[in-house]
Amino acid sequence: MRKLMYLVLVLALVLGLGGQAFAQTYVVGTSADFPPFEYIEDGEFVGFDMDLMRAIADEMDFEIEFRDISFDSLIPGLRTGTIDIVIAAMTITEERKQAVSFSDPYYVANQSVIVKEGLDRDLTVLFGDNRIGAQTGTTGDLWVTERLYDQGILTGQVVRYETFDLAIEDLVNENVEALVLDRPVAERFVEDRPLILVGEIITHEEYGIAVDRGNEELLQKLNEGLQRVIDSGRMGELIDKYFR
Repeated sequence: MRKLMYLVLVLALVLGLGGQAFAQTYVVGTSADFPPFEYIEDGEFVGFDMDLMRAIADEMDFEIEFRDISFDSLIPGLRTGTIDIVIAAMTITEERKQAVSFSDPYYVANQSVIVKEGLDRDLTVLFGDNRIGAQTGTTGDLWVTERLYDQGILTGQVVRYETFDLAIEDLVNENVEALVLDRPVAERFVEDRPLILVGEIITHEEYGIAVDRGNEELLQKLNEGLQRVIDSGRMGELIDKYFR
């Protein structure tokens, strides 16, 4: 009798939780050095991407656990199964689509060039014997390499960084002449540092949430959640919060 009562009590508790005890938990990889999309503040993951991922999880009733790793390790993390989802202002490209599957696009951006303030530099810094910085594996890195360095337009060096924190520090200390990075992030960095934005490169890049290639069940869940966030008006609220 006691055993039966115990089982009834456990069942009641589970039903009372509304099924939350069995909610799926996904490990979400990001590179938290890319404000306003993802960064750490007071020990918490914050930013547009972080809030968007939380909103999707709320809509689709699953749990998430953020993990901060270097940008160029995100796709390998999906492939090996150490993370389930990537949200990191990641541009959807044909090359990346060979390794992972992307959600519907959720943001569009261009690349920008920033330099140290007071040095009378402009877009011509991208030509000749200069040191141009970019984060390893980003579309900024690819653009500088393929469009400038490989074409002989930039005869100096492409300096690659694991994080943009290190890149910004090197730019402020004049160890590189310029950085190429996504426009919204460039605007954020120049707000409180002795840096200026000197040009925009029209690349029309679409950001997507990534999962391991072929994981259609999870991809469908993310796309449905994203559409719900858009339809509910929460996406507009996040855009207003971080970009207006």
